[in-house]
Parts: sequence; C-alpha cells; structure tokens
Amino acid sequence: MNTYIDITDVVLKTNRLTLRPFHQEDLEDFYQYASVDGVGQMAGWRPHSSKEETQAILDSFVKKKKTFALEYQGKVIGSLGIEEYNVEKFPEFNDKKCRQLGFVLAKEHWGKGFMVEAVNEVLCYLFEDIGLDLILCGYFLKNKQSQRVQEKCGFQPYRKSMHQTEMGDIEESVDNILRKEEWKQNN
Repeated sequence: MNTYIDITDVVLKTNRLTLRPFHQEDLEDFYQYASVDGVGQMAGWRPHSSKEETQAILDSFVKKKKTFALEYQGKVIGSLGIEEYNVEKFPEFNDKKCRQLGFVLAKEHWGKGFMVEAVNEVLCYLFEDIGLDLILCGYFLKNKQSQRVQEKCGFQPYRKSMHQTEMGDIEESVDNILRKEEWKQNN
C-alpha cells in the first residue's frame, strides 16, 4: 500500500547536499535545470519551455509535500520525489508499506555521485523514520545513469515493463525493488 508521506518539516543532510522541501524561491534554479535539453527526456518528459510550466510543477511539489529539492552550495540542482507506486501494476505489495522514488539532476552535475548520495539518504529516512517495507524505483533502458544510481543504492531488478511517457512515447523500462531487510544487511 502507498504509505502517507509529508516532508513539510523534513530536512536531510549529506556530505555535500541539503535535501529539503521545495519553496517558491526555487523557481529560477528549477527552471534552469529543467529547461536543459536531455535532462527531462531521461525521465520521460520534455524540457520545460517556459517559467510558467516550471511554476505549475513547482506549485505541485509544494502542495503535495513529497518531493525533495537537492540543494548544493545554495542552489537547487535536482529533485527527488517519493511517489505513489501503481497498486494495479504491483498488487503483490498491497499488504506492504511502500513507495516509489523518482529523481532528476541538473546535467552539469551528472557523474559526480550527487544522486547516489541523495538517494541513500532518502532510503535511510524512508526505512528508518517512516518504516517502509520496500521501495520501488525504475528506469528506461536508455537511461544508463539512472540504472547505475539504482544499482549503487542496492536496488535489484524486479521486472521489465512498457511505460508510456509524458511525451506519449512507449519505452521499455526496468522496475527495481529494494526491501528493508536487504537494505539493512548492506548498511
């Protein structure tokens, strides 16, 4: 089942990052990375074409209280959402507390370990503080960066599936899973 999440008062810190709720003041930083060609497509969405588009998504982040802003040296460089998973696609988890992660990072920060750092911190929060039983995460086959982040964080392949992106394309994806017991053994 999808466990209730509200990160309103949650601030997590890693060696280099502060993970915190998004604020309206993050619009410029958010638009800066979300409008870059190649960033959104890896997650199935088009680059933002206007600040109004970014504002609408920022408003959603603030309202839904489930998406962390990744702040590095005073600037937001990405997001990490604790999303509801598709209960119809995964009915076998209806008796488990779970959620699904989704993340994006500014292109100039790819390959520097920032997302692994952020995901690991959120995993700790979700398993230790929230008490989730398992966490899902997926990637499109073309997104090798996301695949590597998930592997480094301990996620294991669960199944392949087809997914319709926000752009209307059908992409093959890999659904990964990380169970609390497996996470505890490695941490």
